[in-house]
Amino acid sequence: MKNIACSLFLLLFSICCFGSDILVLNNQMAFEGKVVRIKGCSVVFKAAGQKYIIPASDIYCLQFEDVEDKVYTKYLALADSDPSKCLKANDDARLLHGKKGGHYMLGMLFGPFAIVGTLLSNPLPYRGKNTYMLSENRDLFKDPVYLKCYMQRAKSDLILMEVLGWATWALIVLIISSQ
Repeated sequence: MKNIACSLFLLLFSICCFGSDILVLNNQMAFEGKVVRIKGCSVVFKAAGQKYIIPASDIYCLQFEDVEDKVYTKYLALADSDPSKCLKANDDARLLHGKKGGHYMLGMLFGPFAIVGTLLSNPLPYRGKNTYMLSENRDLFKDPVYLKCYMQRAKSDLILMEVLGWATWALIVLIISSQ
């Protein structure tokens, strides 16, 4: 039934308005605009002059105007994967990965060198003691989609902590030098 409804929405919109992408949500609401990019497990959609970030789990289907568009090919690659894998990876990385306080201290002590070190690292879920023991998604630890999303989220969280540590160091230096 959902396929029929989605097809009907797409047909009506394609007749009425040529030249735009169509996004249909799980609740069967349809929007026309432009898919700007696929970012992680979400779609950046521009409609009526505003940008919206929509999680992939909320999207029922997308229709692209230009099938040669790079965003379309990236969407096809994501459509082959399960978006819930990426959401599970993000949750595991956010809740269970790494010693964020330690990375805060690394940022305070080594600043940009700590950030570069984290950029060059490959945080994996089975290397972290907490993630391996507490994650309910151990069966996904070998899945490439899960691993990619996990590494991106873990790196971004650790880099954020290092940047905050570096900013703290800079504030301390400014306070001491102003006295």
